[in-house]
Formats: sequence, structure tokens, C-alpha cells
Amino acid sequence: MTPDFAEPTEGAIPLFLIKSSQADDALEALDDAARTWVKLHGFTGKLGQIALVPDGEGNISEALFGWGAAKDRAKRRFALGDFAAKAPEGVYEIQTDLRKDEAEEAALGWLLSAYRYTDYKDAPDQKAQLIAPENVDPNRLKFIAAGACAARDLINTPANDLGPSKLEAAAKELAEAHGAEFTSIVGDELLEQNFPMIHTVGRASVDAPRLLDIRWGEEDAPKVTLVGKGVCFDTGGLDLKTAVGMRQMKKDMGGAANILALAHMVMAAELPVRLRVLIPAVENAVAGNAFRPGDILPTRKGLTVEIGNTDAEGRLVLADALAFGSEESPELMIDMATLTGAARIAMGIDISPVFSNDDEMAADIVEGGQLARDPVWPMPLWDPYDDDITSHHADIDNAPPGGYGGAITAALFLRRFVGEDISWAHFDIMAWNNVTKPGRPKGGECMTARACFAMLEKRYGG
Repeated sequence: MTPDFAEPTEGAIPLFLIKSSQADDALEALDDAARTWVKLHGFTGKLGQIALVPDGEGNISEALFGWGAAKDRAKRRFALGDFAAKAPEGVYEIQTDLRKDEAEEAALGWLLSAYRYTDYKDAPDQKAQLIAPENVDPNRLKFIAAGACAARDLINTPANDLGPSKLEAAAKELAEAHGAEFTSIVGDELLEQNFPMIHTVGRASVDAPRLLDIRWGEEDAPKVTLVGKGVCFDTGGLDLKTAVGMRQMKKDMGGAANILALAHMVMAAELPVRLRVLIPAVENAVAGNAFRPGDILPTRKGLTVEIGNTDAEGRLVLADALAFGSEESPELMIDMATLTGAARIAMGIDISPVFSNDDEMAADIVEGGQLARDPVWPMPLWDPYDDDITSHHADIDNAPPGGYGGAITAALFLRRFVGEDISWAHFDIMAWNNVTKPGRPKGGECMTARACFAMLEKRYGG
């Protein structure tokens, strides 16, 4: 779906965002009948309250939405999305003066709340429409929302309809829409071209493993490489997950979905970069040819990896992709992955940890996340823990025993495959909402893409 704003119209319904501290004054400004009506409905400006004021003919003359206090809004992102989801049909226009960042959040929350996943079950469309506030760039917000909704669609699609080949089709469609180059390396060709880890993880599936490659932008522009974990379903392999642990593993390609969302934003904004997108797309299945615990396997970089656990497969496919991307020495490299449960224990569902070898870039990403209401938090690449991923018989172990600091050791594993002098950031994301919140329905979610896009805009002159 492509969220959109309404065209300006004289008949738009005025929408006032009323802070709790201003509620009394706002009510005094109404005529007697409207004031009585609003008070009757208990409107106090509390965040999320809605009061629709009728005219003499039964239509809505104006709408009030509780804007609460700053501390309330800080705890509830995209609050106006709640109004958008509940309001009656009509075209609304915000009458309250908002700072640019506040107006962008309000407008983006409205667009994101319009998302519906309807491939298998119909859902009513959002009836309320919004005229874009004057101090926002509506086209920018539209392509950001479109990227986010496309990521949600991919994550929500079950694995029976989104295996590696279908993920390839989605990436190719995105590339064609922006005039980008697209190639893929599939099946045994991965071995011929030295991508042993991607092949190993995906070889047990009937849908062959593959590496997807998108290139866009001028050849001499600064090189920016994006890498996304595309595990379309993760059984855990021979170290089989529990039924509960496997239930949502259609979302294990959430890193790839969010990287594609970020790529869409970069290309739609026409940022002056040479963009490359690499997605190892596999299914970690169980079969007679599945890789085993204790196997020692080669990687593209030449390091050997002992398999401590077949359920730590994401870092394996990312290793080959990161090594490949590093070979052309990009200025900047970002990877996203639904990688560890440890990150969720440390940060919860909403906050994505970022690990980076470039403190300045990490700070810009955190700042971008604050502006875009896409929260990230820096975590350490703690060098002393690097010893924890050593192996007695191989260069490195993908899942050493103990499990302490699991998100950090996973990031340290990936760091081994990133080229020197490349600014690199790794995101360990949830890519899922367990419950519905304003602008964020239950199901697949776009996380960290907006934060990274804000950083890239700042760095490359958006």
C-alpha cells in the first residue's frame, strides 16, 4: 500500500491538538453549545482523548484531540495515529502550531496508522484523511511511510508465500522501480563464487539459497553498502527451536525487509551516493543435508567457523555478505538483522541496539532516531569478549557456550568479517510489534530504517 495525504480543500474539518495545560482556555474559546458538548464528554486534553463537535446539521464542525503534556507524548510515539484510526470519515486539517519535528511525527503517525495487511483477510480502510501540515515535506513523508509499509508487508507474509525466491522477486521489483541494477547468485553457484556460508545455511531447503545484489547511483559517488539478514524462516536447524520459539520465525527476514525499506528511502530521496544492497536469502530448514552442530566450515573471508549451534545461522550468512561488501571498500556499511534474543532481553521490543566501530556515525544514528521517533541505543563492541567466540579447532565459534553478552558476542562475530577502515553499524532488531499502538499495528514493523535514513540525509546532503 502507498499511504497518502488528502488534497487541500475548503471543506476540511479543523483539528485542534489541545494540551492538558491549555484545555480550559481552549474550551472557553468555544461557543456555549460546543463548550457544553465537550465538557459533557469529559474532555480535559489528556493525551488520546477525542471530542468531535457537531454543527446544527449533524456534521462535524471541528475536532479536538487531547495532546497531553510533553512527558506523555514522549512515552507514546505517533499519538495522532490514534485519532486517525478512530476518527469518522472526513478530511482533517491541523490548526495547531507545531514545530517542524512535531508536525512530521504527527503527519507520519497518521500515514503509518493507515497500514493494513490484507493478503489473506479483508480489513476496513482508515476513513479519516489528513491534509499535510504546511511545515513538512509531504513527498518525503510519503516515501518514508511507503518504505515502512512495504517492510511490514514482507515481514507479515508467511513463509509458505515468502521463501528466498519470493524475497528475491520483491528485491528485484524494488530495484526496477528505481532504475537500479539487480543480480542474484543462486544455489550451487554460491559455492562456485565462494559464498560457502550462505549455501550451507540454506541448502536443506527446497527453495534454494541465494545472494541478492542491488546497485544504484553514480559510480563515483560515496559508496554506501546495506546488508540485511534474509532468513525467510528459521526452524533452528538441527538445534531445533521449540514450538513457541518457532512461531514467529517468518519475521527472521526482518533485517532484509528493513534494509529494503531504507534502500527505498535513499533512492526515492535521490541521495548522492553509490548504493549497494546485499541480502543473503535462505531458509534454515531441517533435512538430511542440513549442517550440523560441531561442523567446521569455511567462509568467504577464509576464516573457519565451528558450528556451536545451528540456530545461530544469521551471523553465518551475514558473514559472507559483509566480507563480499567489504571487498570494494565502501565508505559506510550498515547491516540489520533479527539476530539475538539477548538484544530483546537487554533493550526490550521497541529499542534497537546499534553496535558501531565509528562513534561519530553511531551518535548521528542515535540523533536521527530521536528526530525520526525510531529509537536506537549504542551498545559496546567490548573487545575483552572477543575471546569468548574463539574455538579450539577453528578460527571462530558461531555460538560459544555460556550465552552471556549474547548480542555483543554476535556483533563481535560479525566485526571479524568487516573490512578495515570501513565505518560500520550493526543493528539487532525485533522487527515486530506484539501489540497494536498508535501508528504501529501488531505484526511486522519497520525499525531503524528511519533513523539510518536521517543519518544518511545529514551526512550526504539530503
